[in-house]
Amino acid sequence: MAPARSALDRLHDLFVEIIHATGIEGAREARGIAVVIDVLRSFTVSAYALAGGARECRLVTTTDEARALAASIPGALVSAEENALPLPGIAISNSPTQITAADLKDRVLVQRSTAGTQVAAAVREGVDIFAASLVVARATVQACLSRRPAHVTLIASADHPEDHACALYMEAVIRGEAPDAHRLLQGLRDSERYARAMSGSWPGFPPTDLDLSLIPDRFNFAMPAVREAGHLKLTRSDQPPANG
Repeated sequence: MAPARSALDRLHDLFVEIIHATGIEGAREARGIAVVIDVLRSFTVSAYALAGGARECRLVTTTDEARALAASIPGALVSAEENALPLPGIAISNSPTQITAADLKDRVLVQRSTAGTQVAAAVREGVDIFAASLVVARATVQACLSRRPAHVTLIASADHPEDHACALYMEAVIRGEAPDAHRLLQGLRDSERYARAMSGSWPGFPPTDLDLSLIPDRFNFAMPAVREAGHLKLTRSDQPPANG
């Protein structure tokens, strides 16, 4: 008797056209389901926040919006950076290391980043959105395929090797293959950005962010985004959406 096939194995039988795109322009042209990828570090931050008990993450495009939205939500925290640098008066930069140290239980995290939140906001109305990074890659694929889409657009939020690597990793999972994340990430490890982050000299970017960000499939949930007034809201796919 043949072994039982998993739900994900059965979903691999679906024909899905995979489209690769980059940045805001790519987001605007997305078809089917849009998966916005930001490995270093926005949507890795989101995943660790939700895994750490945050009720939801809300994505905005400016620091002023982040401050104002957080001020309107009791107990909300802000994670924000501009040009990959921390901001005065905001204790949490775009850092999964800092997020894992924060008390997030039942709280809302408001996020503003230079790439991820901008690109997610550029996806047009009527296109379903998932925020993704390596730590939730396989779970995101499963969530996408469960909707039986004809198209999935994998959007690297910036033209960085780790975002493209994550997109290729997810494409391989969609195809039922066994991707080699270490090999796919070699371009990142060879880059000056990686060397700078590893040196510890990058403000708001501790080297431990790399360790936390580059673990494929650490979490078994996806992060669907829904549009609300002026922002996007992320929740865990394995929990009911929060009210409010």
